[in-house]
Amino acid sequence: MVFFFKCVAGARSLLKIAGAATLTGMMLLTCADVVGRYLGKPIFGSVEIVGFLATLTVALALPYAHAMKSHIGVEILVQKLAPRTQALIELSTNMVALLFFAVVTWRMYVYADTFRKSGEVSMNLELPEHVIIYLTACCFLFFTLSILEDIVNAIKLLLEKK
Repeated sequence: MVFFFKCVAGARSLLKIAGAATLTGMMLLTCADVVGRYLGKPIFGSVEIVGFLATLTVALALPYAHAMKSHIGVEILVQKLAPRTQALIELSTNMVALLFFAVVTWRMYVYADTFRKSGEVSMNLELPEHVIIYLTACCFLFFTLSILEDIVNAIKLLLEKK
């Protein structure tokens, strides 16, 4: 189990780096397009590519953001509770999140497969949109595995305190 979660952590680090790269690419493309528009030579399809990169940036950042606890939380109330109660609340919310994001991941794969079978492509550049959806689903899978890791750690913590 420890090896599995080390692999998930490694994948999370790679996704974080890829997210930084997509964010950088988005910035560079936007700047190049602004300069190009000023010179009368806009980059064809830049809005489409920036949209894809924005989607990937958010999806790639999710597992890392969850691991760093950088999501918004209602901690003012929870901090006043006993540590065991805090652990139970975290376990409960993570179990609901696990179920929800497991379903979202599954449905994203189904959605991507539907796009693939239909041959749907982007409007201007005619890029296959299903690739972006598959990548997003993969990011959600690692996000779900990060939530599972938190659940396992919360259960260990609760069992330890007995």
